[in-house]
Amino acid sequence: MRPGWALGLVSIGAFLISLDVMVVATALPTIRLQLDASLTDLEWTVNAYNLAFACLMLTGSALGDRFGRRRMYVFGLVLFVAASVVAALSGNVEVLLLARVVQGIAAAIALPLSLALLSDHFPPEKRGMAMGIWGGVSGLAIAAGPVVGGAITQGLSWQWIFWLNVPFGLVAAVLSTVKLRESHGPRPKLDIPGLLLVSAGLFALTWAAVRAPEAGWGSGEVIGSLVVGVLLVIGFLIWEGRAPYPMLPLEYFRSRGFTTANLVAFFQHFSLIGSLFFMAQMFQTGLGNDPLGTGLRLLVWTAMPMLVAPIAGGMSDKLGNRPFMVGGMLLQAIGLGWVAAVSEPGVGYGSLVLPLILAGIGISMCFPTVANSVMGSVPPEDVSVAAGANNSLKEVGGVFGVALLAVVFAANGSYDSPAQAISGISAALYLAAGASAVGVIAALFSPGKPRPAAAPAAAPVQTKVQEEVGAEVG
Repeated sequence: MRPGWALGLVSIGAFLISLDVMVVATALPTIRLQLDASLTDLEWTVNAYNLAFACLMLTGSALGDRFGRRRMYVFGLVLFVAASVVAALSGNVEVLLLARVVQGIAAAIALPLSLALLSDHFPPEKRGMAMGIWGGVSGLAIAAGPVVGGAITQGLSWQWIFWLNVPFGLVAAVLSTVKLRESHGPRPKLDIPGLLLVSAGLFALTWAAVRAPEAGWGSGEVIGSLVVGVLLVIGFLIWEGRAPYPMLPLEYFRSRGFTTANLVAFFQHFSLIGSLFFMAQMFQTGLGNDPLGTGLRLLVWTAMPMLVAPIAGGMSDKLGNRPFMVGGMLLQAIGLGWVAAVSEPGVGYGSLVLPLILAGIGISMCFPTVANSVMGSVPPEDVSVAAGANNSLKEVGGVFGVALLAVVFAANGSYDSPAQAISGISAALYLAAGASAVGVIAALFSPGKPRPAAAPAAAPVQTKVQEEVGAEVG
């Protein structure tokens, strides 16, 4: 099987899934008018997708391990296409929100399995390059989201942001069935208690972050959700230490590559998604640009992964992941801090270009090397679980990034005038830069040399599971 087919087909899935995180943002004003939606409805048009996406990725990985990664990847793509059709045909906001939930469920199945399939089709010495291209495509989708959403909404209609998924998703599903080989994880049974505990725990934590801007961080709803989420995650960890077939073996956290890469992923997306949310508002509310113009101006930042991520991924195969994770988080911190420092009413775009480019290069250096470090720290049979854990932490980080930056914004500014908006956004971007700096510290503790495909600490788990599978088959 040619690895190029795997790279192309999983990249299509990653592009569509990542695009739908952002593409709806610039269509929201039109959706509000045509569907008579409230502000809360518009928020949930975004949050419904992100909540399901963040909470169910470990579940998607486990289903792929049990029933076949190719089979479940294709199922995820088909479900994503079906939900996109329902979203495009929705005549009211309730149907649209339901479709967005199903899209998020489908994305949670397909995205981690795309990484698992990619890892399965590439040898370790070429995996960094492949992850770099995958990361570049995902980054391009995030970059293109606001531009594509604005262009389609202005040129056609908002429904076409969902119709766009249909032909590409169907082609990828059909070709994946034919061109990709099947693979399974080492566990013969689903860890049902683990699935329920981690899904409910992540839902409670992300619910708290999503509701905090409206209900307040000190409200009973938010505090209760945080407490319940923490208790459920602790329960999940306790159960995983005792489960006969754990969905996430705790031994993996003994690997520095696995643990530090996941920490970097959390703080990177805390910073990235939170700052992207407010940067788009700065260009529109603070500086008076339209949605399409805002998307085009942000391209010098968000399009960098398409250019830099493949190069960084390829070089990491020889130099290791740590230099790129450290350097990437440092550049992201410098770039965002620079933007925060120069942001003021009437600031010229020329003053923002260089720091945006620096931050974009930083993002690009982290995307492939974080994925490569996570994949290389577990046995090859468990890359799906590793990808699910990594992507879950990314999404949870992004949700908390938006929520906490919103707290800083509200404490330092408002939407009453462009000047007040920029004041609040500048303060929020300082927090985003600080989160990136924390990510630098985490990256410094990552391994300095390329790791073998199977981490020694995880080997006993793999051997135990394989022995048990063999005993059952025998």
